[in-house]
Amino acid sequence: MKRTELEAMGLTKEQVDSIMKINGEDIENAKSSSASEIATLKAENTALTSQVKERDTQIDGLKKSAGDNAELQKQIETLQADNKAKDEVHAKELTQLKIDAAVDKALTDGGAKNVKAVKALLDLSDAKLSDDGTVRGLAEQIQKLQAGEDSKFLFAEKQQNQNQQQFNGFQPGTSTTVPDSKQAGYEARLAEARKNNNQLEVIKIKREAFEDGGLVLM
Repeated sequence: MKRTELEAMGLTKEQVDSIMKINGEDIENAKSSSASEIATLKAENTALTSQVKERDTQIDGLKKSAGDNAELQKQIETLQADNKAKDEVHAKELTQLKIDAAVDKALTDGGAKNVKAVKALLDLSDAKLSDDGTVRGLAEQIQKLQAGEDSKFLFAEKQQNQNQQQFNGFQPGTSTTVPDSKQAGYEARLAEARKNNNQLEVIKIKREAFEDGGLVLM
């Protein structure tokens, strides 16, 4: 929804500015969170790879020093078998890291306001990577959430309108006055959600308050 459309609903300039500011802050918070998570995943992957290389170097050194010592050779073989099992676990972890990074990127590119919140709505139980590095079937799941009446508010509008937000519950001509007790109730819920770092609940409360009476929570 464009600024002019919000103004056409009868909102004051201050209310419109507040709505645009809230949506912009939510989008920036989601981008910052996603970038931090991807950086963490990359760091973990680098650490795991380094550990594997160091271990293989140690095994090669043992082989050279073992010579014809049968007992030591047996110990090395056992160690190699154990390490093979660990390699398989490492491979799975690495694949999962790639999947997590691909999902986070797709959600960020798709305009998700809170990557963690939207990610919880996806079915990733059998996620597999395609040759291009994307997760198979993920785009369709994201599109479904973007179009769903109960989930589309979790996404920003497309690039040209990314600093705007839809508010379908407001009816032109209705009163924008909210009783103090009702406002206090919304503000208390909002404070609790922020205290628990529940971004999804923060967004829901802001939208509910606006639809209930045009109240803009900061």
